[in-house]
Amino acid sequence: MKTAVHVTHEAVQKIGGIGAVLHGLLTSKHYSEHVDRDILVGPLFSTDGPAETRLGMGGEVLYSSMDGIVRHPLAAALQAVEQKYNVGLVYGRKTFYDKFTQVTSHPEVLLINLNHYSAERIAAFKWELYDKFRIESNRYEWIWDYEQYVRLAEPAIEALSAIGVGSPAHPAIIFAHEYMGMPTALAAKLNAPESFRTIFYAHEVAPMRRIVEAHPGYDISFYNAMRLGRQQNLTVDDVFGSQSFFYKYPLVDAARYCDNIFAVGDYIIDEFRFLNPAFQRRRIDLAYNGVPAFHISLDEKTASRRRLQHYCQTLLGFKPDYVFAHVTRMVLSKGLWRDIRVMEQIESRMAEKKLSAVLIVLSTETSARRTDDIVNMESNYSWPVAHREGHPDLTGGEAAFYTGVQEFNARSRHCKVIYINQFGFDRRTCGMRMPADMDFMDIRQGSDVEFGQSVYEPFGIAQVEPISFGGLCVFTSLCGCAGFARKAAGPKGTPNVLEVDYTTGPHAQFNSIEACLAVDKNHRIQIERAVAAQVADKIMAGLPVGDAAIDKMLKEGYRLASQMSWEVVARDYVLPGMDRALAESHVERVRPQIVIA
Repeated sequence: MKTAVHVTHEAVQKIGGIGAVLHGLLTSKHYSEHVDRDILVGPLFSTDGPAETRLGMGGEVLYSSMDGIVRHPLAAALQAVEQKYNVGLVYGRKTFYDKFTQVTSHPEVLLINLNHYSAERIAAFKWELYDKFRIESNRYEWIWDYEQYVRLAEPAIEALSAIGVGSPAHPAIIFAHEYMGMPTALAAKLNAPESFRTIFYAHEVAPMRRIVEAHPGYDISFYNAMRLGRQQNLTVDDVFGSQSFFYKYPLVDAARYCDNIFAVGDYIIDEFRFLNPAFQRRRIDLAYNGVPAFHISLDEKTASRRRLQHYCQTLLGFKPDYVFAHVTRMVLSKGLWRDIRVMEQIESRMAEKKLSAVLIVLSTETSARRTDDIVNMESNYSWPVAHREGHPDLTGGEAAFYTGVQEFNARSRHCKVIYINQFGFDRRTCGMRMPADMDFMDIRQGSDVEFGQSVYEPFGIAQVEPISFGGLCVFTSLCGCAGFARKAAGPKGTPNVLEVDYTTGPHAQFNSIEACLAVDKNHRIQIERAVAAQVADKIMAGLPVGDAAIDKMLKEGYRLASQMSWEVVARDYVLPGMDRALAESHVERVRPQIVIA
C-alpha cells in the first residue's frame, strides 16, 4: 500500500484542472485500492469565518490552534511545528464522492497559515535552495505567489512527519502539483530524502504557456519554433531569450530533481526537453487526465438534445437542426475566437443544405451571478441573447468576446451564437426562459459538437467530456487529450474526434526560427481562416444524420471513453509511475558555480 501527499492550491476548493485530477484519482477504484492514505497540503488562504469553514464543504477540522481545537492526540507534535516556524496549522479530513464510480474517499487535509513566518527560518531555507538547486529566491520573493509556496515547504514536511507520514521503511510519495508543490518536494529532498519520494505532476509547463500567450502568433509561432529549435539542439532561452525573470521558471526547471515526472499530455514532454537539456536524460511518464465514462441511451441523448433545441427556439425564434457547444473558462489560451471563425465557414455550408445550427458558449471570467441579477437582465434586455457591458453583466474580457459574437450574429442567417456568461445550466442560474427540466448534463449529453481549439492546452478535460455521450469533439492536436484519444481509438481512428492543427495549416510552413517568430496577428488570422474552412468541411461530413447515426456515435463514444476513464489512468499510468518513483530514487547533481577571480 502507498501513501500519497498532494501539494496544491486546490487542497480545499476545486478551481480548475488540478481539482478535477484530484477528484478523478481519489474516487477511482484502482487508485483507492492501492493507495492507503492521501494527504492534501496547501496554504491557508483565509483566516476569516468559523472553524467549520476551513476545509470547505464536506470538511471536518480535527486540529486548529487558531480556532482553539487542540484536543487531538497529535496536538503536541503539531504545536511544536507551529512554534518552530511561527505558522498556524489546520488539520482534518474531507470527503470526496463520485456518483458514477460510487467511491467515497476521505483524504486528510493539512493547511498552513504562512502570514507570520519566521524570517530566520525562511532565509536559511532560501539559502539551501540556492546552494543545492541554484534557485535565486531573492529575485522573486516580492511575488506572494512565489513566496507563499517557499514558506509552505519546510513546515509541510515536518507537519507530515508529525502525523506519521513517511519513513525510511515506508517512504511517502509527494506529488508536487505544478510549480506550487516544488518547494515542498525540494524540502523533502533536503531534509528527509529517505522518508519521501517526489513526483512533479506537470499539468502544464508554465514558462511555455507564458510565451505562447504573449506572442501574436500564439501556438503557430511557438510550436513551429520549438520544433526547429529542437532539431538544432537549441533551448527555449536560445530561441525566446532568457526566461529566468519569470518566477515560475526556476521551480518548473527544478522538476529534474524529482524522482519522477508526470506529464498530462504528449507535448509537455517536448516542452520539458526544450526547457533544459537535463530533461533529455530524465524519464518523463505520461499520466493523462481521465474522461467521464458512463452509458446513456439514445432516448436520453434525444431528450437532452430536444431541450437544447427548445431553449434555442425560445431565445432565437427558430429550432436549429444542430446544437454545438463550448464549455470552458474565459481565458486567452482557450482560443474562443477560433470557434467563430469555424462558424463563419459553417454558415455557408448550412445554407447550401438548408440546415441551421446554434453554438452555445458557456464561459465566464468571474464568479456566478446572483439569480436575481440573471432574472433582471433576462427581463430588461433579453439576456443572454443581448448583453450589456459592466456589472452585473459583461466583464472586460467577456465584452471583448461578445463583440465578435455580435458581429457574427449580425451577418449570419443559418447559424447563430448564444453567449452565456454564467456557469450552471438550469433555471436558477440561467433564467426562466430555460426549460424547467434542464440541467448541466443536458449541454454535455445533448450537443452535437463540442469545441476546444485552444492555443495552449496540456490536456483539455472539458472538450473531451462529451465523447461518452456521442458528441463530435473538436480540439487541437496540441491538446493532451488528442494523444490519449488517439491511443484509445487505435489504428482505425474514431468518428467522434476531430483533431485540428493550426501549426501545420495552409500558410504555416516555416523554414527558419526567424520566420516563426515573425508571425504577426494578420498572418495568424490568415492561417486560422484557412484552417477553419477545412474544419468546417470535416464537421459537416461528421455530423450524424438520423437516429441510427446518432446511436452509432453514442456507442462508439462510450467505447472510446471507457478506454480513457480515470480507472484506466490510475491503472495504466499513475500507479505504475508511483512504483517507479519508489523503486528508483533519482539524484540530480547541481553543477558547482565557476567563480573567476
